[in-house]
Amino acid sequence: MTETGSAGVLRVTGQGAGRQATRLLHRAREARLTGEPSRVAPRAEIDASWDRVVRSGVDPDQSPESDLLEADEIEHRRRSTALGELMPLLRAGLASIADAAQQIMVVTDTEGRVLWRQGNTGVLRRAHDICLEEGAAWAEAATGTNAIGTALAARVPIQVHSAEHFIRALHGWTCAAAPVRDPRDGQLIGIVDISGPASTFHPATLALVDSVARLAEGEIRNRHLAAIERLRAVAAPILCRIGGRALAVDAHGRLAAVTGMPPVDRLPLPKSLRPGPVWLPSLGMCRVEPLPGGWLVQVDEAGTAPGAPRRVVLDLSRPRGLAVHVTGPLGSVKQRLSPRHAELLYALAVHRQGRTASELARDIFGDATRTVTVRAEISRLRRHLAEVLAHRPYRFGDGVEVEVIRPEHGADLLPHSRAPVVAEARTAARAT
Repeated sequence: MTETGSAGVLRVTGQGAGRQATRLLHRAREARLTGEPSRVAPRAEIDASWDRVVRSGVDPDQSPESDLLEADEIEHRRRSTALGELMPLLRAGLASIADAAQQIMVVTDTEGRVLWRQGNTGVLRRAHDICLEEGAAWAEAATGTNAIGTALAARVPIQVHSAEHFIRALHGWTCAAAPVRDPRDGQLIGIVDISGPASTFHPATLALVDSVARLAEGEIRNRHLAAIERLRAVAAPILCRIGGRALAVDAHGRLAAVTGMPPVDRLPLPKSLRPGPVWLPSLGMCRVEPLPGGWLVQVDEAGTAPGAPRRVVLDLSRPRGLAVHVTGPLGSVKQRLSPRHAELLYALAVHRQGRTASELARDIFGDATRTVTVRAEISRLRRHLAEVLAHRPYRFGDGVEVEVIRPEHGADLLPHSRAPVVAEARTAARAT
């Protein structure tokens, strides 16, 4: 199947399963490998994947073999992911269909390591020849363009057929994969895939895989809501007897019940939370006690615990890992950041004396009149960082030590940001 794209480039997909489409895909692939211009190109998703794979140095003639994880490591990863609890649903939704269609179902973790596979016995044997087996690595950097690795890289469902695979040894295969996310925080938890010989291609396979992935996410959501209800039933009578501000949250900080304060969707918690006094950026000093399925958090209204936080580390080293680490008297807390919040905190780190709303609007948007947007975003930030962010003017609090971790190359600072304060820093880095 082909279509004419921009600049007269002929976009071709292997999903037509015809000989002409396959020949055109081979021609586009060879042009990419040799660096020659071509009026034939794969569809946009495959084109972007080929670019990533070429940059990572994958050999198109290499074997798809990889070092397999040991059995105990596979079992550890199975126990460490929410996907393990979902396998009965995935088997019911995909495995039997895959078997009948002469394909196999494959489930991987967030690194593209195969944790489970099931389906047609003959295809399972054939999959051994391309190392599509438990413990194998199927990220793009290891195995080139393939549905598992490309869905992992692009975070979208995708089907890869025949010569769309970058490694030649995979041209006899077709696969469709979809990411599964944790609906509680949107984080990726794994990939669900159906793979088989190229002759088993069907255009509806991708829709099937994606729908089952969404069902899996719905099951996680339902289980979480049931757990929150159980925690709320335990916590409600306790909170009725408590004076002052207090919350009951699950192990992930999701709210079950609250008293004496406005509700929040999620309370950021330290990774190694223990009973006793703890400093939380959004509440200050608190006392936590275990509850079945979560924690009781009581705010220290008397202020008898040790004082203010001492250190803030703004980590901007990786565009996909933007975070702020806040260290208080009794430990540290990590908070992931959106690109906009990273820009705002960077501007405040650069201008330690503080910024008015109009100055921040100029720093972020190049427009001093956009103060309403700035105030709204700062308000959202202060829900989690109230103990380190002051206002009038907006600034990091007095006595707070602030460190910014930049990328290895300063010109890569927040590469997608158009904020003037960031653009000026990138320009200065290029000039040095």
